[in-house]
Amino acid sequence: MSSNPPIVNNFIRQIINGDQDTGKHGGRIVTRFPPEPNGYLHLGHAKSICLNFGVASDYGGVCHLRLDDTNPIREDPEFVEAIKADVHWLGFEWDALRHASDYFEVIYLCALKLIRDGKAFVCDLSADEVREYRGTLTEPGRNSPYRERSVAENLDLFQRMRAGEFPDGAKTLRAKIDMASGNINLRDPALYRIRKTTHQNTGDAWPIYPMYDYAHCISDAVEGITHSLCTLEFEDHRPLYDWCLQQIDLPNHPELTQPLVDAGLGMPVSTPQQIEFARGNLDYTVTSKRKLAALVEDGLVDGWDDPRMPTLAGVRRRGYPAAAIRNFWERAGVSKQVSTIEYSVLEACVREELDAAAPRRLGVIDPLKLVITNLPDGHAETLTFPNHPKNEAFGTRAVPFSGELWIEREDFLEEPVKGFHRLVPGGEVRLRGVGIVKCVDVKKDTSGKLSEVLCTLDATSRAGQEGAERKVKGTIHWVSARHAIEAEVRLYERLFTVADPDDDTDGKTYRDYINSNSRRVVRGFVESSLGDAQAGTALQFERLGYFVADSRDHAPGHPVFNRIVTLRDSFAKATK
Repeated sequence: MSSNPPIVNNFIRQIINGDQDTGKHGGRIVTRFPPEPNGYLHLGHAKSICLNFGVASDYGGVCHLRLDDTNPIREDPEFVEAIKADVHWLGFEWDALRHASDYFEVIYLCALKLIRDGKAFVCDLSADEVREYRGTLTEPGRNSPYRERSVAENLDLFQRMRAGEFPDGAKTLRAKIDMASGNINLRDPALYRIRKTTHQNTGDAWPIYPMYDYAHCISDAVEGITHSLCTLEFEDHRPLYDWCLQQIDLPNHPELTQPLVDAGLGMPVSTPQQIEFARGNLDYTVTSKRKLAALVEDGLVDGWDDPRMPTLAGVRRRGYPAAAIRNFWERAGVSKQVSTIEYSVLEACVREELDAAAPRRLGVIDPLKLVITNLPDGHAETLTFPNHPKNEAFGTRAVPFSGELWIEREDFLEEPVKGFHRLVPGGEVRLRGVGIVKCVDVKKDTSGKLSEVLCTLDATSRAGQEGAERKVKGTIHWVSARHAIEAEVRLYERLFTVADPDDDTDGKTYRDYINSNSRRVVRGFVESSLGDAQAGTALQFERLGYFVADSRDHAPGHPVFNRIVTLRDSFAKATK
């Protein structure tokens, strides 16, 4: 699969094409990716990242990374660093790294303007009272009893809020719009709340913080964003987005953005256009940050980067190539139609990337000893194997061979069934790269469990011999027991057993659907060439699947390999 798929047209690109044709925004294209640093990014975020950075790149524009840090209680510098690492890993570089907190002074000045213009007021209603006054979808709301405060009183109260005079929750600043609006978001929404908590960037400078809807549109405008691309749940918020921009009118009030100019953060101010698209949904996952955080905090997974997690940190540790994720979202497309994509489609993209990029190695994850009885004791030789069957540029490697081998236990059946074409008593099979062996006997331990398969090697079937082309139905892989390296192998499957773990119609929650077999750890053996494998190295273990040396736990003398994905979609078959 190409890492640079062709540009696919969609409704967002059609809008941008039209803007380019009319010269809107002066031909400029500026987008942004604005996550809140309250958790790790997940696969759904990757769609927005690819879209925003991809659009900017394709039109010769720029994309900003902006941390929406308006709620310091939920935010952490750890998440900030993780977000930056994820964007870089996906292959993108931002033009500017900004924070909503960079604009706190401007956002405050804009609020003062709204108050002076009679468009905002200080309200003393509690949160419960605000909900009571708001009304319902079928009934209009009621005006706050504080709505008609004078401009002078509102300015005084808001400045005292800014000075930290009032306790948390005592007052809010609300927009004065329309309590009878059919869009509840326009029923005098809160613009500021009192929250006396330390902020990661501004410390204790601000006892009040702007609400997301208010801060977001101003942040877009002062950064010169031309197209504010966001997911469909913000469609009902767009009228408030546009109302704020229209009332504040930043392009015609440069005095409001002077603090940014003074701080060296000034950019061309714009009137951005918000465009919504359907978010990226995958089956067999949950992407709620709250639920993902609960999985971590309750020890149901081994951290935000657990390879079973749908976080970008998790799939990166799992071994998913960044190019596969980019290609997956390109194939999924961009529309306003909400849909859920099968996880198997993403896994297919992963397989296609790894099939082309991953060198091949030999490994056995459920070992059974195979002894070749007609080779002399201590027999050892070196065979040459290609590193990739489809690409000679990968070169070759030396693989040791001896008279004692490890094979997969499932490659031998003492009582064969119909259609089984691997090793059976009295039967023959080809050892990959060696020749044909015949099972002549078996050994069992004291419990009756099969411990060894005894075979003879047909010397005439070896490379260069007259019988090398003799046909047998099965070929199996192996590693030399004398030379193999013991390894911890982690076999990962999907974290949930049902396609929609968020479906609570039967009274269950996503926790009830956690797959108890989503992580199995086995002791296996890998060929000696992997003794110096570096963490993060992706490989195909022939006939078994794609694996990666774990980025956290893999070390010299302690090899740890994670299964990235099987060679085929075995999950769908297993769940039928």
